[in-house]
Amino acid sequence: MTVTRFAPSPTGYIHVGNLRTALFNYLITRKAGGTFILRLDDTDPERSKQEYADAIQEDLEWLGLTWDRVEKQSDRLDRYEQAAQDLRDKGRFYECFETPTELDLKRKKQLNMGKPPVYDRAALALSDVDKDKLRAERGDGHWRFMLDQERIEWTDGILGDLSIDAASVSDPVLIRGDGQFLYTLASVCDDIDFGITHVVRGSDHVTNTATQIQIIQALGGTVPSFAHHSLLTGPQGEALSKRLGTLSLRDLRAQGVEPMALLSLMARLGSSQPVELCSSIDELVEGFDIANFGAAPTKFDMNDLFPLTARVLSNLPFEAVADDVAALGVPSDRAQAFWDVVRENITVKADMAEWWSLFLNGATPMIDDEDRDFVAQALSMLPEPPYSAQSWADWTAAVKEATGRKGKGLFMPLRKAVTGRARGPEMADVLPLLQKKPG
Repeated sequence: MTVTRFAPSPTGYIHVGNLRTALFNYLITRKAGGTFILRLDDTDPERSKQEYADAIQEDLEWLGLTWDRVEKQSDRLDRYEQAAQDLRDKGRFYECFETPTELDLKRKKQLNMGKPPVYDRAALALSDVDKDKLRAERGDGHWRFMLDQERIEWTDGILGDLSIDAASVSDPVLIRGDGQFLYTLASVCDDIDFGITHVVRGSDHVTNTATQIQIIQALGGTVPSFAHHSLLTGPQGEALSKRLGTLSLRDLRAQGVEPMALLSLMARLGSSQPVELCSSIDELVEGFDIANFGAAPTKFDMNDLFPLTARVLSNLPFEAVADDVAALGVPSDRAQAFWDVVRENITVKADMAEWWSLFLNGATPMIDDEDRDFVAQALSMLPEPPYSAQSWADWTAAVKEATGRKGKGLFMPLRKAVTGRARGPEMADVLPLLQKKPG
């Protein structure tokens, strides 16, 4: 059975980059009828917050990405210690005592010599007496996994056949000096224990994957199928990381982006398939294929979400927005007509408020200088409301007869005077919603 996971750290709000990873894993699972696990990587007690854990779940629920179960790494610390001891017993785990400054100096020296900045395994030469002395001086050391210095190969679901020379990679630190288990060890244990079959994540994790494959094998686990999607950039190809603070899912939600607009874009962005607005998650699942995605950086433009959102809204039945319309104060006997008029003329739901204000209080007229006398005469010929579906035709016919104007010269000045806009709904539908005479 296919088992995937989305593994955010509850140290902040999830953003569009996180969503891409979540969505790909979710769609793979649902297409295969498997299990989708939400795993909270909360081993950092200082930065992990319950408010962020709650927010992650709220954001996924808003999108309709449901999980089959939740796992928290903070509940599994004993398991990670057991795995660490297993690696010690197998001679694959060793304690190191270098300070960050010392490691930095080593890296700079290696780079100056034209060598890759890889940890030199100096700690392996320490005697037990040396280690005791260092612990007394510096406290407990950090623990590194000893890589087999051979090529690590796998077939990636997006990038194809990959091969990384383990000798060009530092032995990864799995436990910090303060005892905190780092992502690499905890994630490997979870993937083994939860039977994870497929892992989709960003291409910045490729080297991590190579080291994790060896750790999984050392612990006797089954290596999942890995796929590494491209990273998102801004619309000009700039790094998106600097802007992620404004691209959290809750920020997009606050700006009125609709869930299916966001999901439809993210399910196709960076693939060989065109972006198509889907009407349901089931439709997204049906059309998803990880093999259609490429390795090139993928440009994301937040502005692309708003035309899609407008299309989502234009397709919604009145029942889906009845509460939103009622919240504006639109009388129930006019609510359906109001929605039918504005649905094609809004980008986000919040735009409805401006339309209702127009119908309730009137618009600020747009009148060109050459049309002032014409508009004044025309408005004097418009009776007081209420208006019917026939009122626009009757009014414009009378104005045409009185002034001789016709076509665009007749209709456009009147539209602009009544609505304050050059474009919008059919005026025959607008007039019956007006609560007061324009002008």
